[in-house]
Amino acid sequence: MASVQNSFEPQFFNVIHPLNDVPEQKCSSEGLGRIAMTRAVRISLGTLRAYLILMTLMLGYHVLDLAGVLHRIF
Repeated sequence: MASVQNSFEPQFFNVIHPLNDVPEQKCSSEGLGRIAMTRAVRISLGTLRAYLILMTLMLGYHVLDLAGVLHRIF
């Protein structure tokens, strides 16, 4: 059975802005070494890197084409 609470005691929480709080110790990544990856993960990340490089080159080409720089060269 559920019981009904007759008295209400409010809880108060102190809110501290992060700039006024005590600084916390950050994690250090020294000495962790390389992450072990499977062949599938390595291929996926390589494909993603190639895709991002290709899209960046295509964006650069499009911007130069819109600016009219390529019409003067070719």
